[in-house]
Amino acid sequence: MIHTISDRVRLLFIKNKEPYLQLYKIMGFYPRNLAPYNEALKHKSYARIESDKTRFRNNERLEYLGDAVLGAVVSDILYGLYSEKQEGFLTTLRSKLVRRDTLNTLAVQMGLHKFVKHVGPRTSAHNSYMNGNAFEAFIGAIYLDRGYSYCMKFMQERVFKHYIDIEKVAATEENFKSRLIEWCQKYQAEFAFNTEDLPEEGNNTPKFHTIATIEGIECGEGTGYSKKESQQRAAKTAINKIRNDKAFKTSILEAKERRHNPEPAIEESPKE
Repeated sequence: MIHTISDRVRLLFIKNKEPYLQLYKIMGFYPRNLAPYNEALKHKSYARIESDKTRFRNNERLEYLGDAVLGAVVSDILYGLYSEKQEGFLTTLRSKLVRRDTLNTLAVQMGLHKFVKHVGPRTSAHNSYMNGNAFEAFIGAIYLDRGYSYCMKFMQERVFKHYIDIEKVAATEENFKSRLIEWCQKYQAEFAFNTEDLPEEGNNTPKFHTIATIEGIECGEGTGYSKKESQQRAAKTAINKIRNDKAFKTSILEAKERRHNPEPAIEESPKE
């Protein structure tokens, strides 16, 4: 209550109140420093044309910070809500809540997407998760401006209370294939699911085997009684490998960089 009063008093001495009021409608409290929020809502496509060629700023650094803070806040909330649930349930539910398509939807529902500065259509492959990325960056901005407790306040009182049916999310079947595709799109990595029929078993039931690859590197495999089931299992293995094996994730990103920036061929010197 004291903080709310002091924030309102501070607002009286600010000439341009509109940005503060707009953010208040989204967050439920006033910002103290607009700078991190301005950066959080600046997509790299917009920052590129705005740059004065001496300083290039966009929301990617804040997205990195916000991703970590959001994961901690959501973990904190779920730990309190589900005191009897095991680690596996909590981890799965958290991943559903912080994945890119969920954050994309939240940004639109809250009206945050209206303030994201960008160039080009949001629906392009490069910009398809722009709003979700901005949401993460926005969390990073709140953290820098007001600290962890206000990130918790925002998520509990604005997001979970008004926009998330947590029991419905918990009951939703996990789509690992979509999550893997989402990750690849975010990092602009090429991916493929190579599925083949296996010899039928004694009861003539068909079976399928899938190998998932990213940048030509095998990252997961799975077997199932349908193509969908085998692909989901392969994708789940790939996601777990990316999450838990930093060296493997690095090798994928390095392969992507080599594809985007191939080394020039070295010409052999003519033989004398």
